[in-house]
Amino acid sequence: MFDSLLVANRGEIARRVIRTARRLGVRAIAVHSEADADLPFVTEADEAVCVGPANPALSYRNVEAILDAARSTGAQAIHPGYGFLSENADFARTVEGAGLVWVGPGADAITAMGDKINARNLMAAAGVPVAPGTTEPAADLDAAVTAAAEIGYPVMVKAAAGGGGMGMGVAVDEVALRTEYDKVRAFAERMFGDGSVLIERYFPRVRHVEVQILGLADGRVVALGERECSVQRRNQKLVEESPSPAVSEELRARFLAAAVRAGEAVGYRNAGTVECLLDPTTQEFFFLEMNTRLQVEHPVTEYVYGVDLVEEQLRVAAGLPPTFDPDALTPRGHAIELRINAEDPKRFLPGPGAITTWNEPSGTGVRVDSGYVAGNTVTPFYDSLLAKLIVSGDTREEAVERARAAVAQFEVAGPKCNLPFFAELLENPEFRSGDYDTGIVSRMR
Repeated sequence: MFDSLLVANRGEIARRVIRTARRLGVRAIAVHSEADADLPFVTEADEAVCVGPANPALSYRNVEAILDAARSTGAQAIHPGYGFLSENADFARTVEGAGLVWVGPGADAITAMGDKINARNLMAAAGVPVAPGTTEPAADLDAAVTAAAEIGYPVMVKAAAGGGGMGMGVAVDEVALRTEYDKVRAFAERMFGDGSVLIERYFPRVRHVEVQILGLADGRVVALGERECSVQRRNQKLVEESPSPAVSEELRARFLAAAVRAGEAVGYRNAGTVECLLDPTTQEFFFLEMNTRLQVEHPVTEYVYGVDLVEEQLRVAAGLPPTFDPDALTPRGHAIELRINAEDPKRFLPGPGAITTWNEPSGTGVRVDSGYVAGNTVTPFYDSLLAKLIVSGDTREEAVERARAAVAQFEVAGPKCNLPFFAELLENPEFRSGDYDTGIVSRMR
């Protein structure tokens, strides 16, 4: 194991990685913007370096500043967290070219999975089910209209270089397609520097289920169960749970086998997630995308499988075997994660501000991964995630009840907060039954 690790991220995920690094005796180095200087991840690191102003393009996405910080502190490895530079293949190559260890998948795998059309085609060739859709970008609006007619409406219009629920739109007919195509292409060019657009079949009632994979140092790819991620607003997740209440043992075996094939198809190493859409009526599932990084929702897998995924990431990067037996992975119990965001609980619009009260819940089966404490200020420069509330129990019912109690105990004042939404969700009969889909939030509103 290397003896020093620079965490090229911020907030709760930086704090999370630092915690595991320090437990393993690895010197943890934080980088931070001027706006984040007083956040817990900075004070808890063994060493911290300011890499620029609040604008993430000048700090957390500033490759030269991050590499300078690594050189000045003697860091041996870099963990990118999620977001920012975590799925930037050029950054991964630059890190390795500088003689540092990259804690993530290889740049070639990032590149292969970063283009959604290329990823779809690779997965289809590997025998992973993919939804009906284009095998190359729709070159113009006429090509999109032709493709949609062949696929059948409704269709999803999606940025080929997008991810995280961004750069997507639904068209129920040609009139809507003409609007959505231009909108998605313009957004993709602005956000990703690539206006390529693909057209896929849209499923009105669908569940979002993903599989956690880990490419080991010896070349094997293993799957650590599935996560249900269907509670979403604007195609972005709010709640995740494992195991999925919609997945039978037979379906789970198919999910996990497909995810392993997906990882093997690109020679995957380190942690990653294969995201799929599940038709709850037919029990068919289709590849959606692969996230070549650690996911926000990784703690629910940690609870159910009894592993520290960050530790496993570090071990793979160092060429070490896992702490678990890959041939004896057995899930136990149930875990649920709620994303506590600085946003209003009705329209989910961001609401930054100074935190005047911050009291976290505690107790059996309760974990909070937070990025803030009382006295900190939530600025408008970054994602609105304040903390992740993770609860576990022997059964889903027990986990839901613990989540209800924990939400009631969690106190946040100052910025807007979506805790009231979770209190409502956890009383919702549809959610409590486990028989819900990606439309649940819209039906609640």
